[in-house]
Amino acid sequence: MAKLIFDEAKVKQAMDAIVDRTMRMDLIWEWSCGVAYYGITEAFHATGKREYLDAVQKRVDQLIDLGLPKEWNVNTCSMGHTLITLYQETEDAKYLEILKSQADYLEHRALRFGDSVLQHTVSADNDFPGQAWADTMFMAAFLLLRYSVLVGDEAAAEDALNQYYWHIRYLQDQRTGLFYHGYDSDADNHMSGIFWGRANAWASYTMSEVSHVLPKCYLYPKYMDVEGSLCEQLSAIKLLQTENGLWRTVLDDPGSYEEVSASAGIAAAMALHGNPLHAEYIDRAIVGILDNVTPEGRVLNVSGGTAVMKDIEGYRKISRDWIQGWGQGLVLAFLAAVLCYGKDKT
Repeated sequence: MAKLIFDEAKVKQAMDAIVDRTMRMDLIWEWSCGVAYYGITEAFHATGKREYLDAVQKRVDQLIDLGLPKEWNVNTCSMGHTLITLYQETEDAKYLEILKSQADYLEHRALRFGDSVLQHTVSADNDFPGQAWADTMFMAAFLLLRYSVLVGDEAAAEDALNQYYWHIRYLQDQRTGLFYHGYDSDADNHMSGIFWGRANAWASYTMSEVSHVLPKCYLYPKYMDVEGSLCEQLSAIKLLQTENGLWRTVLDDPGSYEEVSASAGIAAAMALHGNPLHAEYIDRAIVGILDNVTPEGRVLNVSGGTAVMKDIEGYRKISRDWIQGWGQGLVLAFLAAVLCYGKDKT
């Protein structure tokens, strides 16, 4: 297997700084928090630094004491990723009970359409009727997959793979191999039809994790669609990497800015997938992403929360001026994948 070229000490120093800065953010029980703390738990797994996990556990316990959301939605379920690690490491049943509540919501009460496809929701309302977003692949499908393995729930595993299958069918463009941000089942279209960078990160990263998370994944027919989709996507997306080792917020638009959270998720997917032909693109991404981490651990050039915008100008104008939990978390997940490159995560 090809070897990556990077300074391990520099990577670990950046991780320390990012974790410290992330834990100084006032993140509450939302998707920003879910992605940020997922990244910290990945950093813990990659480095073995218990202080990372201890910091997250202390904050999650504080959030639990303050009160859980009255009703789950797709975005708030993303915190389940951290609950999985906390339960695995502490065996404290309170984390598992909350996780079970989230899984029960996703499996039995969450809004769905068509072939039991999870509709993307950001509140207790019917936010985006009949719409599939790539974001759901991280917030819910990947979570259900991890949960299914944790508790031995075969039905949850099948449901998770069904989400992957239909999100691939609805969102991946067969001509280019890239993923659209969203799909509207009522209109049967992709709305503005934009190949948004972070959407492609949600898709590629979560698909790359299936073979690491699901034992004997090759025995599940729908896994073959995941692997085929991922290979096609990565072979296309590598060609859109900029000279700075990054990807743009609209992947195929030279007029849009380079965006670091998408770049981290895409490069992490390449590292996890392990195709040696992608090593050169990962190497360039390491340089480009570390160039966007300040000494204080702030990840720069991360776009704000982004709905499916009306047109390409909407994506181009999303602010990238502020620190964002998903940027912190995805960069940590990428650096963790770099440290673990070529190793079996299981």
